[in-house]
Amino acid sequence: MAERLYREIGESIKQEIAKSTMKIGDKLPTERVYAELFGVSRTLVREAFIMLEIEELIEVRKGSGSYLKNSLASLQPIIQVSDVGPFELLQARQEIESSIAACAAPVITKQDLQKLQDILDIESAELEVVENANNADRDFHLSIAQATQNTVLLDTATRLWDMRDGNPMWKKLHARIQDTSYHDQWLDDHKKVLVQLRKRNAEGARQAMWQHLENVKQTLFKLSDTEAPDFDGYLFAQPHG
Repeated sequence: MAERLYREIGESIKQEIAKSTMKIGDKLPTERVYAELFGVSRTLVREAFIMLEIEELIEVRKGSGSYLKNSLASLQPIIQVSDVGPFELLQARQEIESSIAACAAPVITKQDLQKLQDILDIESAELEVVENANNADRDFHLSIAQATQNTVLLDTATRLWDMRDGNPMWKKLHARIQDTSYHDQWLDDHKKVLVQLRKRNAEGARQAMWQHLENVKQTLFKLSDTEAPDFDGYLFAQPHG
């Protein structure tokens, strides 16, 4: 299995630290600096920083930045190559789940539509309970995959969600986020997807799901930024035309 790209960037950051005169407690250069140095996206650097945070090489301070917490010599790496970076996974979900929504639209049944509405009702009632809201989120997406009547698509979507749930990279990303008001936006996105499914509009369902996961990417990146005043906002491509 090829090594995750964020791991390669993380190792490169370690090499830069080793070459520097940094001491424990010193502040690391910003994500933007490393992105420009290595010629990669800030999302990839963000994932590398999360890896280094889990390894306890760095300490992240919200609104301030990242600081060297331990020496390189003392590290005991614990990230495995099977751990997918959260933004890499979101990109894959965006492409696959938007196609799944398009496949579901022409064949979705009244029972499927009622099930999705029931899930949204639960999601709306439990927005303040993060764990329950996340469960409803998963149920909504997998129920759309089930509505395709294609077990391969359902298995694929389930695998993507299993890769998300319990992943230490995801847990560390969400640990940075205190503001959960984004759940309101995601509920509104889900409603827009359901509207298109009710219309049996395949392309509309595709676009609505694509935009939903685009909003998820944007929101998680912004809210997990440790140097929020420097956040430059425009980070991802726009939906396909």
